[in-house]
Amino acid sequence: MKMTFYGQFVAGEDQEAIKPLIRRNQAFGVGAVLDYSVEEDLTPEEAEQKELDSCTSASEKEIGGAEQREKQYRAHRGFGDRRGGVISARTYFYADEAKCDQHMETFLRCIDASSGSSEDGFSAIKLTALGRPQFLLQFSEVLVKWQRFFHQMAAEQGQAGQAALEMKLEVGKLQVLTWHCAHSTVDLLDWNSLIDSRTKLSKLLLVPNMQTGQLEPLLSRFTEEEDLQMKRMLQRMDVLAKRAAETGVRLMVDAEQTYFQPAISRLTLEMQRRFNRDRAVIFNTYQCYLKEAYDNVTLDVELSRREGWHFGTKLVRGAYMEQERNRAAQIGYEDPINPTYEKTSEMYHRCLDYILEEIKHSGKANVMVASHNEDTVKLTLRRMAELGIHPSEKKVYFGQLLGMCDQITFPLGQAGFPVYKYVPYGPVNEVLPYLSRRAQENRGFMKRVNRERDLLWSEFKRRLFAGSLFGPNY
Repeated sequence: MKMTFYGQFVAGEDQEAIKPLIRRNQAFGVGAVLDYSVEEDLTPEEAEQKELDSCTSASEKEIGGAEQREKQYRAHRGFGDRRGGVISARTYFYADEAKCDQHMETFLRCIDASSGSSEDGFSAIKLTALGRPQFLLQFSEVLVKWQRFFHQMAAEQGQAGQAALEMKLEVGKLQVLTWHCAHSTVDLLDWNSLIDSRTKLSKLLLVPNMQTGQLEPLLSRFTEEEDLQMKRMLQRMDVLAKRAAETGVRLMVDAEQTYFQPAISRLTLEMQRRFNRDRAVIFNTYQCYLKEAYDNVTLDVELSRREGWHFGTKLVRGAYMEQERNRAAQIGYEDPINPTYEKTSEMYHRCLDYILEEIKHSGKANVMVASHNEDTVKLTLRRMAELGIHPSEKKVYFGQLLGMCDQITFPLGQAGFPVYKYVPYGPVNEVLPYLSRRAQENRGFMKRVNRERDLLWSEFKRRLFAGSLFGPNY
């Protein structure tokens, strides 16, 4: 395995073993996003049961207790194994709080390794590794219901069809909600702040009733242990963010499934508000195959403008398309994914262009273009030149997976652009579950291998006929 598949896609077994590869890449101007890629080796049945147990609250386990929840934000046995149809993303299943503490310690070592191996390193984390996913499901549903209620009231005030940032509700017409606002109008960013700062986290999980406008609890009750589990997830995030800030490492929060993602994005945004005051330490991830990607990007950039912190993001097309589409179709809710690859690329480029414009005008935005698509990379380089964004500003980064698309990564590094390899590492036997799914990418991977082979062969022939076979030029 070390000589073949593992050696192609994984950097090594531990922090020491990966150093030669990281140093070798650095010599070509290529940095690292460290990603400890160990997964628990579970059968599909074991994964399903763990997911159902960890995503269902005590009150929902009672007869009829789950009926008040929206089906999109409930666990379903057929989709309990979140590894199905997912190739390049690690998957964590909740076991207990001690296991979450172990994951936090692993992430801390990853941050330290990133700090010790490079000056401008990144470290990647997943929030499903840090706590009981029940909280992410519940909080996501709360956030979505609040936004839906906002849009409903905007429509009632004659603002249907406007962009999310342009909608402003007249406060005088909102007597049904018991809250205080100092302004005559409230927009979606003001609206989102209404669900902050409650004493108990379970008190945060209140939703507006669409008919009465009154606030109601999402669930009939929470146990003391459930409330503690929510707090522990936030505490672990805080520990990791502080370590990243102290060591000069950027912390990249990976995106996950749509039923977790609203909560993940919101919690990441709260970390950005605290830790991105002077520079971008925390990076959120936006999946551009989602229909709502542009609205999410523009809202978060606008919040960073208003509050004066540095916006940091990684843009990806997305890793869960097949799974998301199947789940939406079988459970019966709207497909959240753009209809075609072309529409997803349009969304990616639209979000990217918006952030590049923000970099040009404020200097307080940062973006990693995480893409293996050559057209996307070329577009980024062209727009950087048009906007006068120089690579030395280190506001625009590029990222590709280790073992893939070296014909993009290394020329960028040699040309002085900040470019990174997403570097998985971990013991061979514990990384096998991750690698086995990468093997399923066989067809797409072989196409890219053929592309790289053709480019290498062309370059070999060019150098041979030019008499510079062993020259340093690219």
